[in-house]
Amino acid sequence: MSGTLRSSWKSFFSDIETSFLQKTENNRIDSLEKLKVFLDLVQTKYCLIKPFFQHRKYPLVEPRELLPSFESDMYEHPELPGFSMIAFDRPLSYFNEIFQFDILHSPADEPEFIRGETCPLELSIHARNVQVFLDRLPKKLQENFKKFTGRKDLTCLDHYGDLLPFLTKMDRAHVMALDAEFDYYLAGVYASFPSDIDAELKRFGLRIGKFAPNDNETYERNRDFVYQFLMELYGFPVVSERRTSAALFARRLYKSGERFLIRVLGQSDRTITTYYPHPDNRGYPRVEKLALVDISGQHRDVIEFLRDHGFFIHPQKKAIILRVTYIQHKYERNNVREDRALSVLKQEIIHPRTGACCTSRNIVKDTYSMTLQLNDIVRGEFKGKIKYKKHEIVENTDTHSNRLKFLHAWLNKHQRRIIGYSDDFYANVNKVLDHYLTGPGSSEYFAELRELYQEVRSIYSYIQQARKIQYLENLCHRNVQGRRISYKEMLEEMINTMADLKFEIVQYFDHLVVKAIAIGETTINDRYLHAKYLKPKEETLSSYGMTIRKLYGRLVSQIDELKAIRKTRMDTHEKSI
Repeated sequence: MSGTLRSSWKSFFSDIETSFLQKTENNRIDSLEKLKVFLDLVQTKYCLIKPFFQHRKYPLVEPRELLPSFESDMYEHPELPGFSMIAFDRPLSYFNEIFQFDILHSPADEPEFIRGETCPLELSIHARNVQVFLDRLPKKLQENFKKFTGRKDLTCLDHYGDLLPFLTKMDRAHVMALDAEFDYYLAGVYASFPSDIDAELKRFGLRIGKFAPNDNETYERNRDFVYQFLMELYGFPVVSERRTSAALFARRLYKSGERFLIRVLGQSDRTITTYYPHPDNRGYPRVEKLALVDISGQHRDVIEFLRDHGFFIHPQKKAIILRVTYIQHKYERNNVREDRALSVLKQEIIHPRTGACCTSRNIVKDTYSMTLQLNDIVRGEFKGKIKYKKHEIVENTDTHSNRLKFLHAWLNKHQRRIIGYSDDFYANVNKVLDHYLTGPGSSEYFAELRELYQEVRSIYSYIQQARKIQYLENLCHRNVQGRRISYKEMLEEMINTMADLKFEIVQYFDHLVVKAIAIGETTINDRYLHAKYLKPKEETLSSYGMTIRKLYGRLVSQIDELKAIRKTRMDTHEKSI
């Protein structure tokens, strides 16, 4: 890469960053909101953009990696920066803090210090701070650090960007807080975030009804689900200790009412994840992710818009800065997407010069690129890597075996979206999958890949049935595609959908049948339905009322048939054991 490109990272955000550090009464970094904006700029510049220009093969993030549910990381990139940090919206009380760290001192915290007049004290504070760093830095960085420090106040945010190459080489977190003058400063390094994962996991599992006290079998059966759901609430798969502890510490601080900001940059996910309280979030801290994203697979109109408006940090590589904000969902056992803990709330493409945000383009939830990707997989034209069943990395779609593995991973990744997205999108997915899995010549392709083929068919069948359950949920609330429907329409559609479902459960998924029965029973127990159409005497009902009563009886019959199918399946299963 040319010298011009190598040095050009310094120009990104430079004007905005400088304006933040100009010490005026109206431009102090004295609130968590201001600090977050400053960190967005500086950490993006030094920890994402700088490595991008320094490493020719910097692994840009694909949009799908920012979609829940999050996949476990395929590779570690030790040459890239990684860090964790915490900021408190208050001064620190070293003894009373609930985590361990090495404290740094700001000259502003010394009552006898007067700027520019008490040099011996300033030098003493500086020497102590330097020694704290040296005690925790790898030996090979210590000489460079000494050259860098000079007489700089290491706690002042003026120098934070230049300190990041050293902070990102420390194993543990750095700390920020308010000083005696209520400005933010670097208050500590080598912080450990406490996380009692065992107790937290068990409390959460008991609360959502997936665990029972002293029930080892239930715990073993549901532990992975609970663990993954809990971590996804905080924007991660089950991953490294650094990210797990950051997520759980954010959970603990939020519950205690603390005003804080926690950030983590993983060397594997190349994504800055942020947690902080937000007035619109109830029950959980807000989750944000910031990354350099490859949008080469997006629709041409999107690419042209971003190029014309200067949003690319590298036009040839089609790299943008993308911030995604998420919203959490409480666990709901009767929701067909019961594993959905998180969904995308907002996407912001950040301009690399001005810092302005564009929210008018959908990058991570683009159905066009998803359909395009699916087409490329079945045609053997997809370029990329996936992790098949959490352990095997598949790097191309050259063979039918690899295509089926890609499909397995793709369907697993996107099943919640396929279940919940529009009819048009679902029809396109169906068309592509049906043509590949059941079209002419398919039996010949898959004769020697029977087990793998059946795995993909099973996921596909699950999605088809789950989409019907999703439709039943919408009917139960008398809401279809945003339109309020009548009780008559609800009952008719529910009867037809359950009848279709009965004939599709040759491939049987018990928990989907359980959900269908639960939704049906919720419907037939509707208080208004009973009071208006079932309790009154027959002769008092209108013709419409009589139609509702007949439809109600047919729905009860459909539910009874589903219960009978389930009982037969359970009896057969018990006998086989």
